Parts: sequence; structure tokens; C-alpha cells
Amino acid sequence: MIEFHLESRSGVAPYMQLVQQVKRALRLGFLQPGDQLPTVREVVSQIAINPNTVFKAYRELEREGLVESRPGVGTFVRKTLADASLASHAALREELTRWLHKAYEAGMNAEGIGALFMDTLTHVKSEMQTQS
Repeated sequence: MIEFHLESRSGVAPYMQLVQQVKRALRLGFLQPGDQLPTVREVVSQIAINPNTVFKAYRELEREGLVESRPGVGTFVRKTLADASLASHAALREELTRWLHKAYEAGMNAEGIGALFMDTLTHVKSEMQTQS
């Protein structure tokens, strides 16, 4: 089951952080169709958040067709966002972990690593688009 967390300094609305975390879990194969999301009560007790915020996140996921609410039972995953690349995730994660260790050893902090990663991702994505 997914465990939510909030980053107060992220600048992203709390409900949207929950939505993003569910989508990330769906992309990475951590959540599968049929899996149940934590109840609103469980999320509220886990991360001390307003219940309406959790309801809003779950409604957004339902609106996108990713989950379905079953009154009196819970909220369940309807579809995955994982693709064929899922099989290569373990090897890629291992490489990325090594790279992250090198970045920290070089004195970078999380914000610098994130900035470098996003800049490189944008550059590579642009290169890939011009090649196709």
C-alpha cells in the first residue's frame, strides 16, 4: 500500500502532491489495478492533513479515470500508468543510485541534483525530438 508524504516547501498544493504520488506509484508499478488506496481516515492520521484535501485528491484521480470510489468499501485503482519500460526499471534504478551517490560525494545537495537532472532531461528530450 502507498504511504503518502507532504513536502511543505515544494510550492505544490497538498492535494496535488497526493495525486502526483499516486501517479508515480502507478507509473512505477507499485500500484496495480484492483489495489486499494488508503482510506481518507488512514491518510489523515498518517500525515495530519485535512480530510477534504484527501477527498479532493481522490476525486481528481477518479475524474482522470485512474481510480474508482466504492461507497462504504474504499477507493480502488482502475488502471496502471506503467508501460513496457517497467522491465528495465531495476537496472536503471541501480545506475541512477550510483550516479546519485557520486553527486552527493561531489558536494551537491538535493536541489542542485534536481536542477541538474531536470536540465539534462530537458536537453536529452529536445535532442530525441529533433532526431525523430
